[in-house]
Amino acid sequence: MLTHKKYTREHRGTVGRIESDNPRMTCRSVDVFYGDKQAIIDVSIDIGRNEVIAMIGPSGCGKSTFLRCLNRMNDTIATCRVTGDIRLDDLDIYDKNIDVVPLRAQVGMVFQKPNPFPKSIYDNIAYGPRIHGLVSNKPEEDEIVETSLKKAGLWEEVKDRLNQPGTSLSGGQQQRLCIARTIAVSPEVILMDEPCSALDPIATATIEGLIDELREHYTIAIVTHSMQQAARVSQRTAYFHLGDLIEVGETKKIFTNPQHELTEDYITGRFG
Repeated sequence: MLTHKKYTREHRGTVGRIESDNPRMTCRSVDVFYGDKQAIIDVSIDIGRNEVIAMIGPSGCGKSTFLRCLNRMNDTIATCRVTGDIRLDDLDIYDKNIDVVPLRAQVGMVFQKPNPFPKSIYDNIAYGPRIHGLVSNKPEEDEIVETSLKKAGLWEEVKDRLNQPGTSLSGGQQQRLCIARTIAVSPEVILMDEPCSALDPIATATIEGLIDELREHYTIAIVTHSMQQAARVSQRTAYFHLGDLIEVGETKKIFTNPQHELTEDYITGRFG
């Protein structure tokens, strides 16, 4: 069996099919550096239209770093440098002329811990459409708020208290509020970075059900530390190890018949 050290030095191939039949985003030869340290090594993968792709791997393997490349969140880190080609449809998202503000509306992000704005539930949703010029009057704003909360499965729980602070909600409700906030600006892709790690099992099940519903309208990439969650919510799974994309493929196949020894070691609990 290949040792982990030998693997990272001598083997750079990715097992499985990196291409999607209907890609929304394409990533080719992506490298990420923090100063002199390389965190992502020559990663190529497609994010398919109307699919959920799960990114799994041990802590520190680069999966969250790679996810943050997809809407240029790594730009906020002074020492971070990203090379390679990442496209949303035919748009090179790292083109020097790209405005990252509308990009991050198109490729929205839900973070590990719920982070509602210190505003009312209503204003949490309406804020994005206002700053992006998506609404011109109060009725339009009301419609977006209601529609977004309904898509996030939260409307019935909050419709009578829209003026209360978003921070007054439970943790699971706050995370659904953040998902509704992301939806409100009409994204094409939703990135989720361990969205359930701070939630209890009941709230987690609610979010997982929501992810499955959202897939009908959005492309979703999710980083998760839970292999069980990846198996439940995704159609394709990508396994990362020490900055490398080791294997990618249909989720069921990854979990029942992985092609690479490192993937099998992780799936079976030998390390990680």
